[in-house]
Parts: sequence; structure tokens; C-alpha cells
Amino acid sequence: MYPRSVHALQADALFASAVQRSDDLSTGQIRRAVAMALDAYGDAGCAGRVAQEFGDHPETAAVRMRWARATVAVLEGQPTPGTRRLAASGRSARHRNPAA
Repeated sequence: MYPRSVHALQADALFASAVQRSDDLSTGQIRRAVAMALDAYGDAGCAGRVAQEFGDHPETAAVRMRWARATVAVLEGQPTPGTRRLAASGRSARHRNPAA
């Protein structure tokens, strides 16, 4: 797998998270949503969920991804713990924690 940018990794994780576009999120809530999605699905799992939604519902997935990318942009320079390391290594969160 090729190295991904932290921003793209965070956007995929936010896209795969349970938060909604209508939620008024603080920076801390964005970080928590990203971290929870990465812990639950790993980076590859988040990317897979994004791909599935684009295959099943391309119009709504495009809107959600634009929102996710714009939302995680506020984290620029403030990565969610572990995302920079995941993006650099190309490994999923499940590889970080073998017990998961």
C-alpha cells in the first residue's frame, strides 16, 4: 500500500465515522471521531467503507467526502494521535494493536 497523507487518512476516518454533517463539531470531537473510526476499522477499513459508499451511493458519498475533507482541514498541523504514523507506515490501526 502506498503512503497516504494524514489529511486523506483523517477524511476517510471521519467519513466512516458515525458523526453527521449536521453535527456542530469541536476540534476535539473531530479528533475523537477520527480516532474512534481508526480504532474500529483501521485505515484500510475506513478506505473500504468510503469505496463501498461511493459504489452504492455516489451522489451522497461525494457530498459526505467534501464535508469530511473540509472538516478535517481544521486539524491541519494537529494530527489525531497515531494518524501521522499510520499514514507514513501504510499500516492499519489493527496492526498497531494485535489484540484488536
